Amino acid sequence: MLDNLPRGTICIEDIEIGMSRYLQKVITDEDIEMFAKISTDHNPVHLDDDYAQDTIFQGRIAHGMLTAGLISAVIGEQLPGHGTVYMGQSLKFLAPVRPGDLVYAEVKVTDIEFSKRRVKMDCHCSVDGKKVLIGEATVLAPSRKFD
Repeated sequence: MLDNLPRGTICIEDIEIGMSRYLQKVITDEDIEMFAKISTDHNPVHLDDDYAQDTIFQGRIAHGMLTAGLISAVIGEQLPGHGTVYMGQSLKFLAPVRPGDLVYAEVKVTDIEFSKRRVKMDCHCSVDGKKVLIGEATVLAPSRKFD
């Protein structure tokens, strides 16, 4: 994975509106197979070339939640990072991700409630500059005072 900053923690005291972080990852056949095994979602649109050719996608696609997991990786590893607790996530899937696609996943801080350590972030994933997923996350950020 390629990302813009090292992994770690940004405490609530240091988070500012407009901060953003991202990572990029090529989705592989192995990723899709492992996600199917872990999630128990063996829908053939993800795993069977012949079946997937006859769908509206005209080929295999990655699980939507596999793509969404990249948002979780940015939040859990970079912004706010280690010690963050997910409180909520909205997602809208706009286009499929296919094996071999380079997915760019980014989060951007849009609101901070310092007294409750809550951070809201716009989230999106894109392939070749085209958004494939959009959403909003709410997280509980770590604090130097409590953690």
